[in-house]
Amino acid sequence: MNHIQFLSQTPCVDAPTLWSFVKMHGLENYFVIVDRRAVAKPFDVADIVRICSTNVGAGGEQLLTIERPSDEGRRAGAYAQMRIFNIDGKEVGACGNATRCMAYLLLEETGTEEVLIETKSGVLQCYGAGLRQISVKLGPISLDWQQIPLSREIDTRHVLLTSGPLSDGVALNIGNPHAVFFVDQLVVDDIPTYAPAVQNDPLFPEGVNVGVAQIVDSQTIRLAVWERPGILTKACGTGACVAVYAAKMRGLVNSPKVTVHLPAGELQIELVENNMVIMTGPVAFCCHGFIEGSNPNTPALDMA
Repeated sequence: MNHIQFLSQTPCVDAPTLWSFVKMHGLENYFVIVDRRAVAKPFDVADIVRICSTNVGAGGEQLLTIERPSDEGRRAGAYAQMRIFNIDGKEVGACGNATRCMAYLLLEETGTEEVLIETKSGVLQCYGAGLRQISVKLGPISLDWQQIPLSREIDTRHVLLTSGPLSDGVALNIGNPHAVFFVDQLVVDDIPTYAPAVQNDPLFPEGVNVGVAQIVDSQTIRLAVWERPGILTKACGTGACVAVYAAKMRGLVNSPKVTVHLPAGELQIELVENNMVIMTGPVAFCCHGFIEGSNPNTPALDMA
C-alpha cells in the first residue's frame, strides 16, 4: 500500500470524524496531509487547529488537504487541488515545501513523471528530480504593492522599515506575501526578537513572512524566515524563491542557479522567464495514522 492509498482508508464507519493522515516534511517544515476528494464538507476551524496541534493532534506547521480540482483548474490540466491552512485555521495561497510534499504523493499515485497541482495562486507544474527530490515551478513573483498586499503605495524595492538589524527591505508576493531583508551576518536565534515588529506592521494588512538573508557569494545565500502567524521555521520554500529574486534584482547574486542554505538544509533556486522560479529540494515521510476531529457542532470555516 502506498501513502495515498492509506489516505483513502475509512477506519470506522461509526467514527465519521476520524480521518486518516500522512505527515511529511520538506527540510523539517512539517505538514499534516488529509485526502478530502471524497468529502464535500470543509474542515471546521477547530478541526484545523486540533489537527495541527502538537498536544492533541498530529502536529504540523500547516494542514494540507487534497481536493478535487475546480472546473478552471481541470481545464488547465490540474490533477488535484491543494489547499493550505496555517495553524490558526486561516487559508494561505502558497507554500513551496508543502507543494513538494504534495507533489511527491500525487506522483506516487499517478505513476507519472509530472503532475499539475491547482492552488489558490495558480496551477503549479511539479516533477521528480531524483531520489525524493521534487522540482516545482512557482510564481510569477510580483512587486506590485496591491498584490502583495500593502496598506499604501510605496516603492516595494525599498521598504524603509527598521527593526534590529533590518532596514531597506524588498516586499514581494509569490502567492503569499514576503518581505526580504539583507544583513551582513545572519544570527538565526535573534530573529524572534525583531522580526515580529515587521510582520505585524500596519503596512502589511495580511501580515507578512519576514526573510532575513545573508549573501555568502554570487551563487549562495543563507536564509531564515519568520513565517505567519509567528513561527521561526526551519525552511521556507517560497521565502527562498523571493530571496533569490530580490538578491538578483539588487545585483547581489549573478548565477542562474542559486543555493539557499536554510536552518534545516538546502534548496536550489533557478530564476526563469516571466518572473517564474524553479525550486528543487527534498521531501521525507514522518508517519501516518488516524486523528479524531473536534466537536462536530463547531462553525464551518468560511472559505470566501
